[in-house]
Amino acid sequence: MGTDDSKTSVNYPDYAHKLSKKVSNNSKNIGILVCGSGMGMSMAANKHKKIRAAVCYSVKNAKLSRLHNNANIITLGSRLTKKNIAFKCIEVFVSTKFEGGRHKKRVKKI
Repeated sequence: MGTDDSKTSVNYPDYAHKLSKKVSNNSKNIGILVCGSGMGMSMAANKHKKIRAAVCYSVKNAKLSRLHNNANIITLGSRLTKKNIAFKCIEVFVSTKFEGGRHKKRVKKI
């Protein structure tokens, strides 16, 4: 869904909104967003109902964002996260399921 040209500057919120709409329309969808720090994408995505976008910078952080927060979008910072770590974060994020239990009532408050 993103840009096809990695050299041309784009308005990242446009892509965050586009992806967030797709994810919010289907509870089984998971999204991946990348910008320089991951923060801008996260802020834009979290404006949408049913979206819980988490900035992830480590495998543990990615796992906990799914286990405890039921995050449905992972955002990564291309300037701050090494490529191999980013791919490991995505792998863990996609394969980890929400733990539920005591976390369910907390997620409802978000």
